[in-house]
Amino acid sequence: MNRIYKMCIMIAILIFADQVTKALVQQKFYLGESIPVIEGLFHLTYVRNPGAAFGMLGSHADWIRIPVLFILPVIACFWLLYLMWSVRHKSLIQCSAYALIFSGAVGNLIDRWSMNYVVDFFDFFYQTHHFPAFNIADSAITVAAILLIIDVLFFEKKRLLAENQGADATGSH
Repeated sequence: MNRIYKMCIMIAILIFADQVTKALVQQKFYLGESIPVIEGLFHLTYVRNPGAAFGMLGSHADWIRIPVLFILPVIACFWLLYLMWSVRHKSLIQCSAYALIFSGAVGNLIDRWSMNYVVDFFDFFYQTHHFPAFNIADSAITVAAILLIIDVLFFEKKRLLAENQGADATGSH
């Protein structure tokens, strides 16, 4: 099966899972409700985030929020599709990472377009240290960032060396 086809399936599954879980949280929880999953560490908490990651820009005027939270992500989605297409034969890790970022961006954009906020619900904390609530879309973006770091640290140099050796073997430089 073609790699792009597999990435499209992964994207569809992630967007679907993201939207279904957010809808379930909105149906089953009241705003601010928190249910312990692991007491003192992890709760499911219904939060509305009008901003970007960690609530950034949530209280800013629309003339700032709209370009940053709506227009730039749409442009980024097209760029990510281009990147995913351009590396489809070179790097499974990069292709997967771009697909994960794309699915996360689309999942959160759906919320912003339909409700003007993003539904978050995974709530991790330890004693007084509290990590901002997040969702499946955010998780996909985070996993993608980790994959890209791994790719740069362990595989990019090998890929470039292999490409250069291939160019040297053909006589081009």
